[in-house]
Amino acid sequence: MRSALYGLFVVLCVVAGGWSMRTLAQQPGRPVEPPRTFQYTREQLQQFEAQLRPRMNQYKQAAEQVANFGNQTAWVAHREADGLVEIHEGWSDLMFVISGDASLRVGGEMARPYTESPGEVRSATGSGGEVRTIRAGDVVNVPAGVPHQFLIRPGQQVTFFTMKIVKPI
Repeated sequence: MRSALYGLFVVLCVVAGGWSMRTLAQQPGRPVEPPRTFQYTREQLQQFEAQLRPRMNQYKQAAEQVANFGNQTAWVAHREADGLVEIHEGWSDLMFVISGDASLRVGGEMARPYTESPGEVRSATGSGGEVRTIRAGDVVNVPAGVPHQFLIRPGQQVTFFTMKIVKPI
């Protein structure tokens, strides 16, 4: 089952890469490039997790960008405490849970939102929405503009791989 999920993950990355290159190739004057593909093994993802743990910030989270394809970026993130409520106005998060489990609040309202950086809205608290349990092997897509928040039980953790995919104009 796990190997099938990892296979699905690799296929999703290849499809996302191919979709982005077809979109670029359709623009006049742009050279046509072959799709860029990549693969991270389970062992490599576990190494990222081990490297991120000692680098956690005051919110008990750490993340590292591992690839940049222009209109999409690949990240690995590790969390050991609740995150802020987030809205990414310009991209979707396609997440693959590597290890651990968490609750993920999707949708709802943000209390006292503020702009952290262009296109990045945050809030310390939120309400409503749907709370889903996510576990190792799960794949989740959060579309651009949708509030979301990781909720981590004390003593638990979650590590996940994310493709941040630019929202089509």
